[in-house]
Amino acid sequence: MLDTTLRLADPDAFYEALIDMHRDLGNDESQLVNAKLILLLSNQIGDMTVLREAMSMARSGVAASVDASVQASV
Repeated sequence: MLDTTLRLADPDAFYEALIDMHRDLGNDESQLVNAKLILLLSNQIGDMTVLREAMSMARSGVAASVDASVQASV
């Protein structure tokens, strides 16, 4: 089961490091860095059940808003 309890001692520092990781990168490079980070962290977690739950939570609500914006532009 996915544990969403905050465990970061300094969430703001993590967010800043995440933003810094993307500094001076183009969109394609930024997407590649994100994909590599996701694969590294997924390997660290190693539990497919937890990973599937995390993917589901991450996608929740996103597809609907993307679909709505596509419909609005048609």
